[in-house]
Amino acid sequence: MAVSKISPCLWFDGEAEEAANFYVSLLPDSRIEKVQKNPVDGPAGKAGTVLVVEFTLAGQRWMVLNGGTRVEYTRAISFKIDCADQAEVDRLWDALSSNGGKVERCGWLRDRYGLSWQIVPSVLPEMLGGSDRAGAQRAMQAMLQMVKLDIAALRKAYEGV
Repeated sequence: MAVSKISPCLWFDGEAEEAANFYVSLLPDSRIEKVQKNPVDGPAGKAGTVLVVEFTLAGQRWMVLNGGTRVEYTRAISFKIDCADQAEVDRLWDALSSNGGKVERCGWLRDRYGLSWQIVPSVLPEMLGGSDRAGAQRAMQAMLQMVKLDIAALRKAYEGV
């Protein structure tokens, strides 16, 4: 698999390594690749503290940076995780929304670091983009009423049950 030339870089204020370790614990094909320390005292921290962590998250390269002063993330950028089944939706939802995370509507949440995630069952795009337009409308209406997405309820709505 070729490594992408583009990867996200997330800004943190001292918790970059903690966040990277948390994220890689959630998904297969994830690991810490490199931890770089500050060579000198500076705005990003004292010499010897973590400056950058490079890691792979579900096969995609990422980087986190302890940049100094905290900068808030907005919902204009989010990361979508395709989930194979309800168990995966539930596991990721619970992990990412725990310890100070905040749940939002339609399968969105903010984790404890303020980063926005979409926890989406893989069947949802199939329902919304399928040839049954009435089913797609029912599934969309059901999704708009949900916080965490429920595959069984979405399927019932799609099928008109």
